[in-house]
Amino acid sequence: MQWLRLPCAPSCRPPFGPATHLQRTTPIPSTSRLLRPRSQELSRCTRSFASTSSRGARRPLSPPRLKPRSPWIFPGAVALLAGGLYVAYETYTPFRHTVLAVVRCSRVADAAIVSVLDYKMMFSRSYGSPEEEADAYSQCHTRSAKRVLKALLANGGIFIKLGQHMASLIMLPVEWTTTMRPLQDQCEPTSYEDLEGLFLTDMGKPISEIFDDFSLEPIGVASLAQVHVARDKESGRRVAVKLQHPHLAEFCDIDMEMVDVTLGWIKYWFPEFELTWLAEEMRTNLPKEMDFIHEANNARRAQEDFRDVKTSLYIPEVLVASKRVLVMEFIQGGRVDDLPYLSDNNIDRNSVALELSRIFNRMVFLNGFFHAVSSCPGNLLIRPSPPNSKSPYSFEIVLLDHGLYFDLTDDLRVNYAHLWLSLIAPASKDVNEARRKYAQLVGNIGPDLYPIFETAMTGRASLEGAGDDDEVTPQVSATKQGRASGVMDLSPPSEGEVDAIRNAVMNREGLLLDVLTVLRHLPRRVLMVLKLNDLTRQESTHLDHALMTTHSNIRIFVIMAKYCTYAVWREERQRLMNQFNKTGILSFTMLCKYFAEWWRFEKNYRKLVLVETMMDFKGRMVLLQAWLRGLYEAGGLEGAHKAAAGVA
Repeated sequence: MQWLRLPCAPSCRPPFGPATHLQRTTPIPSTSRLLRPRSQELSRCTRSFASTSSRGARRPLSPPRLKPRSPWIFPGAVALLAGGLYVAYETYTPFRHTVLAVVRCSRVADAAIVSVLDYKMMFSRSYGSPEEEADAYSQCHTRSAKRVLKALLANGGIFIKLGQHMASLIMLPVEWTTTMRPLQDQCEPTSYEDLEGLFLTDMGKPISEIFDDFSLEPIGVASLAQVHVARDKESGRRVAVKLQHPHLAEFCDIDMEMVDVTLGWIKYWFPEFELTWLAEEMRTNLPKEMDFIHEANNARRAQEDFRDVKTSLYIPEVLVASKRVLVMEFIQGGRVDDLPYLSDNNIDRNSVALELSRIFNRMVFLNGFFHAVSSCPGNLLIRPSPPNSKSPYSFEIVLLDHGLYFDLTDDLRVNYAHLWLSLIAPASKDVNEARRKYAQLVGNIGPDLYPIFETAMTGRASLEGAGDDDEVTPQVSATKQGRASGVMDLSPPSEGEVDAIRNAVMNREGLLLDVLTVLRHLPRRVLMVLKLNDLTRQESTHLDHALMTTHSNIRIFVIMAKYCTYAVWREERQRLMNQFNKTGILSFTMLCKYFAEWWRFEKNYRKLVLVETMMDFKGRMVLLQAWLRGLYEAGGLEGAHKAAAGVA
């Protein structure tokens, strides 16, 4: 007897699968007894297919019960993820750079966004009085500057450089410049271990293999590098080792991109406040400052420019240079504003201040290759003249940090000299026309923006004939007689005058926009010349106060006028010589032109020499009076010397 065996085991194929088949088996004793279990088996099988079983359709299956999850699964996953991220941060450089870049960018973005919203809210309010409005502006400037300062300090590196640049711009609100001023000294040193790794990477040898007595503490720290003193093993010579901060290269591109984005975002929300030129300057100049080979070349070129000049300037010799390591001759000296140091070494304080002005005026007006970092005391040293010195004085001024120089074309250099000569000359119709003419040639500045440009040039109130609107300079009289005819007629600068200029820029409607327009129109080289001019003027004022110089406040303009006069004469002489070489004919007309230009130069130059001599004589008389007073009061030569040196 045969019986039917369906493939309905738990692992069997479904009823809609292949056809069933017959299989011969052992005889079945009792059909009814054996069919019952098979029907039950078939029932169990068909119940597993809810789509084909009517019983399954009538009674849906309940979902399976899930076991309760462990309370440690989520914390464990978080801990595992955090551990993985930490390991990746410590071991995988691209990931670490990405994280740090996001953090650095978020700091800048946070400060920029909150400050923009703060300014938006301030501008949208109405105020009951001008005093209330000015106070609201001042508070907003202070809040925003502090936010930005916090972000710059946290990021460090090129952001410190950006803040230092902001601190030196006279046209920014005083709240911004004073808030950013601490960045001049807020530079954290890099650890010796990190510097050792950088030195090994760049030079191929450890520090200990090349130098003895390498100072662990730097003698100077700046935003891009720091300087250590060491002794060269081969020569036994003391050297200054300048090492770049290792982390700068990691984030340089990202930081510059972030500055671009931030300033572009500010321009989007405030189209009139376009500061993208600042980002362009950083993108152009920062790679130069970070390349110490470029700095070494700048130092050598500056040495060549002053090689045949009888000057007090001394530039240390460059011994070794790589992209991030610079080894130079070590110079022992003091700060140029250290009055006791000058007194102890019998250095005349008046001569120091005037010689600094001569050095930087020669760079701009004659060499056309100028040091753009500025003449601030931190970049300068002074020392007594060594026996083989070519200095005409008893001292040498050592110029440090040659990372950034700019060159000027001959046309720009000579036109800039013409512009300053017109500003120095007494006002007249021809002089006023010349001022506007050369402002257009030098700075691409039209008559409408000329008063702003003139104030930026001189750092003072507008001169006579600058414009009809005297509200630009509220600190001077509204009458024509209240203005100086030229810079030689200016009285000593005061803090009140500088504050008045800044307040006028920030509070007079439309004037700040005019300032920003001037900055946009200026060629980049001219902008850097103005920055150098502004910093040099500020440092000259600082030195005059720190050294208590006895010469007139306009003495530096006499020096400038001499260099400008010589630059114009030299260019005119060269033009006539080129004309003669081209034609090969020395005509009577050409000869007359040559002697006419020579006579004009000699007449103007000798006048300036006479004025200079009279000013210096007056300054020496003041020193002599101080010496005699010290001799009388202190009763000895030592007291007289201290009184004349300004330390008594």
